[in-house]
Amino acid sequence: MTIQSNATCRCGFILQGLSNQPEHERLFLPIFFFLYLMILLGNLLIVLLIYHNVRLYQTPMYFLLSHLSLADVGFSSSTVPKMLHNLLTQTKDISYGGCLSQMFFFLGFGNTESFLLSSMAYDRYVAICHPFRYAVLMNQRNCLLLASGCWLLGFLHSLLYTALMSRLSFCASRQIPHYFCDLHPLIKLSCSDTSAIQMTTLTEGTVTMVGPFAVTILSYALIFHKVLKIPSAAGKRKAFSTCGAHLTTVVLFFGTVIAVYVRPSATYSGTKVRVMSVAYTAVTPMLNPFIYSLRNTEIQQALRKCLGAV
Repeated sequence: MTIQSNATCRCGFILQGLSNQPEHERLFLPIFFFLYLMILLGNLLIVLLIYHNVRLYQTPMYFLLSHLSLADVGFSSSTVPKMLHNLLTQTKDISYGGCLSQMFFFLGFGNTESFLLSSMAYDRYVAICHPFRYAVLMNQRNCLLLASGCWLLGFLHSLLYTALMSRLSFCASRQIPHYFCDLHPLIKLSCSDTSAIQMTTLTEGTVTMVGPFAVTILSYALIFHKVLKIPSAAGKRKAFSTCGAHLTTVVLFFGTVIAVYVRPSATYSGTKVRVMSVAYTAVTPMLNPFIYSLRNTEIQQALRKCLGAV
């Protein structure tokens, strides 16, 4: 490690964790270990079932769902394992390179997930509101392009912020009031001119987060409008139950993400943000497999078929 000067030191950081009180942190280890285990088991099971079943893989909804599950695994794995390691070893340090790498993968997988959620909402909109055009609009080629675009945009966005962050200097406190290297707390620690990255956050970052959310909400609003025209009460209940569950996870994910990131860095509040971050880094990735698929009859049939073949 080379230290050119105090202003350009690459000495690493200290992650303060979820709480500043040690007695609270002892409770977090089993809780987050259980959450992370459920995230891995639930999402990887969905991926295996979809890729093992040709019919599911060729169905646009399940094809996009497999990518969402992969993004969920990557998103949680970018933050939770490091937190569990720090809780287990009672160490809180992270290297400068490790911090930037963690931020890169966190932002990359997180933005990919938001684009995939909006793509899945669009898929449901086409299926329900334009069923006769569904086979043309959501053919295999278009689905592959849609999924590839989500991953590409997500990681290009991440690369932009990581490149801007790597140009900043840190010469004061190394204490990050968070359990992972997040954008706003790192900006607040910098002693460089942060106007460029803050302007990017409030413009490009806002569009990147609010845009997919708006597409998702609009898609579900049009779906609900279409469902209201269904004459069967049972059909309405089934549609509202399914879409309502999907919308709950969407609001939980986008609501907390927008509340955390669509703001100037100067208004960052450590404790409040740490609590909200748990919702989108651990809770939503754990819920997605159950809400989007494990309650689904086709997934259950594929699971029984897979278990029967063992």
